[in-house]
Amino acid sequence: MVSVPRLVIAAPASGHGKTTVATGLLAAFAARGTAVAGFKVGPDYIDPGYHTLAAGRPGRNLDPVLVGEDRIAPLFAYGAAGAELAVIEGVMGLYDGRVGEGDAGSTAHVAALLAAPVVLVVDAAAQGRSVAALVHGFRSFGSVRLAGVILNRVGSDRHEALLRAACEEVGTPVLGVLRRHDAVAAPARHLGLVPVVERAAEAAASVGALAALIAASVDLDAVRALARRAPALTAQPWSPEAPDPVRGRPVVAVAGGPAFSFGYAETVELLRGAGAEVATVDPLRDEALPAGSRALVVGGGFPEVYAAELSANAPLRAAVAALAGAGGPIVAECAGLLWLCRTLDGAPMCGVLDADATMTERLTLGYRDAVALADSPLHPAGSRVTGHEFHRTIVTPRAGATPAWGWRDAPPEGFAVGRVHASYLHLHWAGQPGAAHRLVTACG
Repeated sequence: MVSVPRLVIAAPASGHGKTTVATGLLAAFAARGTAVAGFKVGPDYIDPGYHTLAAGRPGRNLDPVLVGEDRIAPLFAYGAAGAELAVIEGVMGLYDGRVGEGDAGSTAHVAALLAAPVVLVVDAAAQGRSVAALVHGFRSFGSVRLAGVILNRVGSDRHEALLRAACEEVGTPVLGVLRRHDAVAAPARHLGLVPVVERAAEAAASVGALAALIAASVDLDAVRALARRAPALTAQPWSPEAPDPVRGRPVVAVAGGPAFSFGYAETVELLRGAGAEVATVDPLRDEALPAGSRALVVGGGFPEVYAAELSANAPLRAAVAALAGAGGPIVAECAGLLWLCRTLDGAPMCGVLDADATMTERLTLGYRDAVALADSPLHPAGSRVTGHEFHRTIVTPRAGATPAWGWRDAPPEGFAVGRVHASYLHLHWAGQPGAAHRLVTACG
């Protein structure tokens, strides 16, 4: 049984202040001495970094599309172990899920799987009594339990009184009010907020300011009482431990640092559970792979922002090319794909792939149901996976002579060259049983 108090922070749409409230709640409760755990619905890599900073433990994702709905409660139980309160930040609007599949993958879907009460954050800057209709609509639509609201960008005492009266009309308690002038700035760019790893000192200051703001603006005791109403879950905690870990502790290098900050916490945990010794390499700083590296995993991030610095690190680029040439397994997703190309916006990269990458104005975004078109260090040919694309770049050609993936209504994508597997597709390895173990085994 899992009886961690929990609540979901949702909104009518993106931009209403979910990240402000969720991160601020985690930081405010942590400042009180409460052990907290933060989660993010969906495939977002950036918000969990702020949750990690606020909570002092890894922020984690809960995405039923990527891992399957049967793993959501076990992953929650694993990530919330030892916590006294869990805060789950939603994605987009409360009922916005995978396009064409109802609320699958939505905040409401995850709230239902976790039997968690929902707090709706509403940007009320341009609303008066109409907020009652909005709140009533969200409370009566669907089956989740909308237990309260937090009003954001409220203009004055009079405005607050009007909004509170409107919410009382529909029997929904107001748990907090944030004023328009209370916003805590966090810089953003083409794929969302700037990750914590790129602005550590400023991010810490922002999180501290959010803690103070939420403590002063939200009834924390009422929030905690609400979270305690969530019933116990019967799920067994998920485990990253493989039943038959590979012997010898082969070293698997995992790219990190500001250029490659997109990754799920479970990736490293699964590699370790499969028997690997995991060592981090920062391509902006390190001129060599970690000693004894037998494989390399490169996740997502912003190599386009750091193209000049990555290109200037010729020793590491040569080391990666040498690892690929020697048959070392390399798995690269999105940003990693760009780094393995010949060039990125004209700057020389690792040259492992016979392809070139460029920035574009077009955003490519969405879930993909894919089939592996070739054997790779992660999957045998024919394996079916669900992943996620999120980028503003293109690679020419789109695929190599042996593509990595095929999916409906699009030409094949990615590169399967020797034991190199590079693609735009982001995978959550907790939803891919055996992938980490297969990679560690390939180190032999």
